[in-house]
Amino acid sequence: MSAEPAIVVSQVSHRYGDRVAVDDLSLEVQAGEVFIFLGPNGSGKTTLFRVLSTLIPLQAGEISILGESIATATASIRSKIGVVFQAPSLDKKLSVAENLYHHGRLYGLSRQVIDERKQQMLAALGLADRANDRVETLSGGMRRRVELAKGMLHRPRLLLLDEPSTGLDPGARADLWRYLQQVREEDGVTIVLTTHLLEEAERADRIAIMHQGKLAALDTPAALQASVGGDSINIRAEQPKELAAAINTKFDCEATVLDGTVRLEQPDGHQWISKLVEAFPEEIQTVTLGKPTLEDVFIDRTGHRYLSEE
Repeated sequence: MSAEPAIVVSQVSHRYGDRVAVDDLSLEVQAGEVFIFLGPNGSGKTTLFRVLSTLIPLQAGEISILGESIATATASIRSKIGVVFQAPSLDKKLSVAENLYHHGRLYGLSRQVIDERKQQMLAALGLADRANDRVETLSGGMRRRVELAKGMLHRPRLLLLDEPSTGLDPGARADLWRYLQQVREEDGVTIVLTTHLLEEAERADRIAIMHQGKLAALDTPAALQASVGGDSINIRAEQPKELAAAINTKFDCEATVLDGTVRLEQPDGHQWISKLVEAFPEEIQTVTLGKPTLEDVFIDRTGHRYLSEE
């Protein structure tokens, strides 16, 4: 990895009228890492993606991408980044090869260079035999691979992807991630993507959890899960508020109510199951135990269940 960060975000804010979409955000993305912005709809991650990809202008704060200011070196930055948007950007009436050719010409690549890189990209993505097929005849997973080929055709140092797994079945999603890891390992490309999928975020080197435009947490998946500090115990009851208060009083611990469920975190959570059931046999309907997950991290940092804002 390079000593210089691939992205530096300093006190960035963005508004849509009176609504704050990104609120005083600061972070760094290291060169060569897989970095994921995780958050539900409305968390601000897509707005930040649009700013980073130079799709919309920076309103407040500073952003440096690959050592250049996004405010003053937009054209230079665009030549060094690859972008895969959530919405399809392919011309469905053109063939796969034609889509790549026209994209390469926009970046000033010669026909010879485009032909060489096109063959390399399509072979790497398992699309060599579909080069002359119209995009409209491809499956959703194959179209996503063509989008990736477009984004990588000019050999960017930074690849930005907005919800890249949208519409993909589990097999296509696994193929996508195998290719992203290959690009990172073989070409040293920094990969930054947004997702609302918790299981996808676990593949990152580091995760930035966003909530209502703010940075709620930033660390490796393992460190974030370890930070919760105990097993997650969830209890269903007819009167959850009363049960939570009774648990707090009897055991001198912190039980909370979230979406009608009593929730507490304790080390050695399995030992608490019998204590709770013995103490409140009539009040408890069901009780479940789980190891800390990224959803538990989100709840711990925001006080809200994940996806509750969707």
